[in-house]
Amino acid sequence: MVFAAGFGTRMGALTRDRPKPLIEVAGRALIDHALDLAHAYAPPRIVVNLHYRADQLAAHLAGRSGVLLSHEVPDILDTGGGLRAALPLLGPGPVLTMNSDAIWHGPNPLLHLAPLWDRARMGALLLCLPPERARGHAGPGDFTADGEGRLARRPGLVFSGVQIIDPACLKDIPETAFSLNRAWDRLAAEGRLYGAVYPGGWCDVGHPDGIARAEEMLRQGHVRD
Repeated sequence: MVFAAGFGTRMGALTRDRPKPLIEVAGRALIDHALDLAHAYAPPRIVVNLHYRADQLAAHLAGRSGVLLSHEVPDILDTGGGLRAALPLLGPGPVLTMNSDAIWHGPNPLLHLAPLWDRARMGALLLCLPPERARGHAGPGDFTADGEGRLARRPGLVFSGVQIIDPACLKDIPETAFSLNRAWDRLAAEGRLYGAVYPGGWCDVGHPDGIARAEEMLRQGHVRD
């Protein structure tokens, strides 16, 4: 699942008349960079959620093979609510999710993470980076990992926006709109929230400065499938 429903408020004027996933980096829309990675992973289906300026994004994605759209109406549902609403399109089982506002330099993050999933131990597996390789990210990080990869909420690793999650952990949350942080906190308390470190580079394109940072990173090389 590719998260693409947000308002993109950190982008300021750039998102007044278009959704953030249609902002271009290196001549291509952010959503297209994300879908390149998803198609290379070749899942049985790809779901993109829509809300802000949904008509523009739907028109951009029209005719894309294997891409289904989850419209969030009348209200936006945040990451957890958006994922749960999309489950009828996604089907049963663990789901790979990714944000649409990041650019990668190195191995395909989906192909890197998928072999590390262990459903017997994990409720979610988050792909993270050390802060020095997380371009455009401010702050000390989101998680620390123990020797077996279990995550705790302390400054350290930066969450990249890519994860594998068992959607069963969402079913008991009563709100319709909620963040995946709700599920992660519960999984962490159960010892079932895990992390893996991405070996390449990553750039947050959630704000205007991120566009130039990402383009500079891409000039140094390309993501490998």
